[in-house]
Amino acid sequence: MAERENNLSGASGIIRRTEKEKMLHGELYRAGDPELRAERERAEALLLELNATGDAGRRISLLRSLLGSVGERVSLRSPFFCDYGYNIHLGDDVFVNFNCVLLDVMSISIGNGTQIGPSVQILAADHPRDEALRRSGLENGKPVTIGSNVWLGAGAILLPGITVGDDAIVGAGSVVTRDVAAGTTVVGNPARVVKRRVEAETPADQTSVSKIFLER
Repeated sequence: MAERENNLSGASGIIRRTEKEKMLHGELYRAGDPELRAERERAEALLLELNATGDAGRRISLLRSLLGSVGERVSLRSPFFCDYGYNIHLGDDVFVNFNCVLLDVMSISIGNGTQIGPSVQILAADHPRDEALRRSGLENGKPVTIGSNVWLGAGAILLPGITVGDDAIVGAGSVVTRDVAAGTTVVGNPARVVKRRVEAETPADQTSVSKIFLER
C-alpha cells in the first residue's frame, strides 16, 4: 500500500511534513528516516554514558542533555532506556527506579512527586491496526500524561495515549489500557479500579493494597 501523504498548505504551495514532524504530530511516519535514526543514535550514546556512571552531577548533566525537561531533585536509577529523550518531561521530585523503558515517539509527561517502580514501561509508540499499513513500515504514536504524586508499581505497563490523574496508584504488573482517574487505585491486566479516592482508607485497606504492590 502506498504511504499516506501528510501535507500542509503554504503560501507557496504544498509543504510536506518531514518524518519527524509527522511523528511529533501523531501521524503515520517511517522510523527508518535518516533524521530519526540519527536522533536515536544520539540518545543511545547519551544513555550508554548515563548508564555507566554513578557520578550524581554528571548524571544530572546527561539527563538535561537527553530529556526534554528535568525538574529539581529528580532521581533516576540506571539502567534506563528511551527512544529519543527529548519528548520526556519530568517534574520536580520525580523518582524513576531501575530498568524503566520510556518509548517517547510522542510526549511522555510525568508530574511532580511521581514515583515509578522498577521495570515500568511507558509506551507512547504505537502501530497501525491495519495489517497493510503495518507491513508498509509505517508507525505512529500517542502521548502519555502522568499527573503529580502518582505511584506506578513495579513492572506496570502504560499503553499509548493513556492519562493517569494526580494521586493515582497503579499496581505492580498492571497493564493500563485506559485512562486512570485522579485518586484511583487500579490493578490487573487489563487494569481495573479497586479503590477510589472517596472511599475511607483503613489500616486493613493499607495491608490489602500493599500486597499487590512492590515497594520502590
